[in-house]
Amino acid sequence: MLLQALTPAATDPETSRPDPEKLISGDPVHTTWNVEDDRGLYCGIWQSTPGAWRCSYDEWEYCRILSGRAVITGDDGSRLEVGPGDSFILRPGFSGRWEVLETIRKDYVILFR
Repeated sequence: MLLQALTPAATDPETSRPDPEKLISGDPVHTTWNVEDDRGLYCGIWQSTPGAWRCSYDEWEYCRILSGRAVITGDDGSRLEVGPGDSFILRPGFSGRWEVLETIRKDYVILFR
Protein backbone atom coordinates (compact mmCIF):
# COMPACT_ATOMS: atom_id res chain seq x y z
CA MET A 1 0.00 0.00 0.00
CA LEU A 2 1.54 3.31 -1.05
CA LEU A 3 -0.82 5.55 0.97
CA GLN A 4 -2.05 4.61 4.41
CA ALA A 5 -3.66 6.42 7.32
CA LEU A 6 -1.74 6.23 10.60
CA THR A 7 -4.42 4.88 12.94
CA PRO A 8 -4.61 1.98 15.41
CA ALA A 9 -7.00 0.27 12.99
CA ALA A 10 -4.12 -0.03 10.47
CA THR A 11 -2.49 -2.97 12.26
CA ASP A 12 -2.82 -5.35 15.20
CA PRO A 13 -1.48 -4.01 18.51
CA GLU A 14 1.52 -5.45 20.36
CA THR A 15 1.58 -5.23 24.16
CA SER A 16 4.74 -5.12 26.28
CA ARG A 17 6.21 -3.82 29.52
CA PRO A 18 9.63 -2.33 30.31
CA ASP A 19 12.32 -4.85 31.19
CA PRO A 20 12.15 -5.44 34.96
CA GLU A 21 15.75 -4.24 35.44
CA LYS A 22 14.81 -0.89 33.83
CA LEU A 23 11.56 -0.36 35.77
CA ILE A 24 11.68 2.54 38.26
CA SER A 25 8.05 2.80 39.38
CA GLY A 26 4.53 1.65 38.56
CA ASP A 27 3.50 -1.08 36.16
CA PRO A 28 3.44 0.63 32.76
CA VAL A 29 1.84 -1.29 29.92
CA HIS A 30 2.95 -0.33 26.40
CA THR A 31 0.74 -0.84 23.38
CA THR A 32 2.32 -0.40 19.95
CA TRP A 33 0.61 -0.23 16.57
CA ASN A 34 3.65 -0.50 14.28
CA VAL A 35 2.32 0.46 10.86
CA GLU A 36 5.65 0.55 9.00
CA ASP A 37 8.63 -1.80 9.35
CA ASP A 38 11.03 -1.41 6.42
CA ARG A 39 14.82 -1.90 6.68
CA GLY A 40 15.35 0.04 9.90
CA LEU A 41 12.50 2.50 9.43
CA TYR A 42 9.49 2.15 11.71
CA CYS A 43 6.44 4.31 12.29
CA GLY A 44 3.20 3.91 14.11
CA ILE A 45 1.39 4.74 17.31
CA TRP A 46 2.58 3.95 20.83
CA GLN A 47 0.72 4.18 24.12
CA SER A 48 1.82 3.74 27.73
CA THR A 49 0.00 3.68 31.03
CA PRO A 50 1.63 5.57 33.97
CA GLY A 51 4.99 4.53 35.36
CA ALA A 52 8.70 5.25 34.97
CA TRP A 53 11.59 3.33 33.43
CA ARG A 54 15.17 3.80 32.28
CA CYS A 55 15.83 4.07 28.56
CA SER A 56 18.71 4.36 26.13
CA TYR A 57 18.53 5.01 22.41
CA ASP A 58 20.68 3.60 19.60
CA GLU A 59 18.13 4.91 17.11
CA TRP A 60 16.78 8.29 16.02
CA GLU A 61 13.11 8.90 16.94
CA TYR A 62 10.64 11.66 16.14
CA CYS A 63 7.50 11.75 18.32
CA ARG A 64 4.30 13.79 18.44
CA ILE A 65 2.14 13.51 21.54
CA LEU A 66 -1.53 12.87 20.78
CA SER A 67 -2.80 12.65 24.38
CA GLY A 68 -1.55 12.32 27.94
CA ARG A 69 1.52 13.69 29.72
CA ALA A 70 5.08 12.55 30.40
CA VAL A 71 8.46 13.83 31.55
CA ILE A 72 11.61 12.67 29.76
CA THR A 73 14.80 13.27 31.73
CA GLY A 74 18.29 12.74 30.32
CA ASP A 75 21.27 11.53 32.30
CA ASP A 76 22.91 14.78 31.15
CA GLY A 77 20.35 16.82 33.14
CA SER A 78 18.11 17.67 30.18
CA ARG A 79 14.38 17.54 30.94
CA LEU A 80 11.35 17.78 28.68
CA GLU A 81 7.72 17.81 29.81
CA VAL A 82 5.43 16.76 26.96
CA GLY A 83 1.69 16.82 26.37
CA PRO A 84 -0.84 16.91 23.54
CA GLY A 85 0.51 18.61 20.42
CA ASP A 86 4.17 18.56 21.50
CA SER A 87 6.77 17.15 19.10
CA PHE A 88 10.37 16.21 19.87
CA ILE A 89 13.38 14.21 18.73
CA LEU A 90 15.37 11.61 20.67
CA ARG A 91 18.79 11.06 19.12
CA PRO A 92 21.13 8.07 19.26
CA GLY A 93 23.12 8.15 22.49
CA PHE A 94 20.29 9.58 24.61
CA SER A 95 19.92 7.80 27.93
CA GLY A 96 17.73 8.67 30.86
CA ARG A 97 14.18 7.95 31.91
CA TRP A 98 10.62 8.16 30.71
CA GLU A 99 8.00 8.97 33.35
CA VAL A 100 4.41 8.75 32.14
CA LEU A 101 2.16 10.86 34.37
CA GLU A 102 -1.11 10.31 32.48
CA THR A 103 -1.66 7.52 29.95
CA ILE A 104 0.12 8.83 26.88
CA ARG A 105 -0.29 8.18 23.19
CA LYS A 106 2.14 9.33 20.52
CA ASP A 107 2.84 8.75 16.91
CA TYR A 108 6.45 8.06 16.04
CA VAL A 109 8.99 7.57 13.31
CA ILE A 110 12.12 5.58 14.22
CA LEU A 111 15.22 5.25 12.08
CA PHE A 112 18.07 2.83 12.77
CA ARG A 113 21.19 3.71 10.78
